[in-house]
Parts: sequence; C-alpha cells; structure tokens
Amino acid sequence: TTSTMARSITKKNKRSRGHRSPISKKKSHSSTDFGRRNYSLYINRVLKEVVPQRSISSRTLDVMNTLIKDIFERISVEARSLMCFRNRCTLTPEDIQKAVYLLLPGKLAKYAVAFGSEAVQRYVQS
Repeated sequence: TTSTMARSITKKNKRSRGHRSPISKKKSHSSTDFGRRNYSLYINRVLKEVVPQRSISSRTLDVMNTLIKDIFERISVEARSLMCFRNRCTLTPEDIQKAVYLLLPGKLAKYAVAFGSEAVQRYVQS
C-alpha cells in the first residue's frame, strides 16, 4: 500500500507542475493507422446499393469489418513477400494481383482482381 501511495503522490506532483499526463494527450487519427481502420460505413453503402430494403446488425457489421481487415492484412503481407522475392523496393499492382490470386480461391480471385482493376482505373480517370 505504501508503494501505491508513493505513486499517487508522484502523479499528483507531476500534474501540479503543469505537465500534461500521457493519458490526457490527444492522439491524432491518421488514415494510415490500419489497426483502427473501420470499414462499416462502406459495408453499409454496398449493402444499401445491392439490397436497399435490408439492414445489418452491429455484431454482423463487426464480423464483416474484422474479415475485411484480416484479408487486407494477408494480401499486404503476401504482396510484400512477393516484392522482396523479386528484389524490388516498390510495390506494384502486379504484386497485389498475384497476392490475391495466391490467397483467394478461383473465381473469387478472378472477380476481385477484375473489380479492383476497374476501381483503380475509375480513380485514376477522375
């Protein structure tokens, strides 16, 4: 108990000198922070586009979000290993496509690459 009292006294002294505690510092939310990325907005948009009268529960949304994060991580790790295998320093679209073909089965990989390539083309043209 004396060690907890000493900790609380030192914490009080640190705060009283005008220093901000690490807990009170605001963390900036950058778009590159993949650990906190949330795809639920996009999942809802796609669902409403495909089946407008349907909705999705928050638990199912969490499962879908976790699934997307997991697949994204697997594809990025595989694409990086392909890049390193070819002794390159730049990740190319071909690396990503090959990673998708290696990770996803048959037609699913084919459709994923086709829709992904189409989306990139639309983004480049806009």
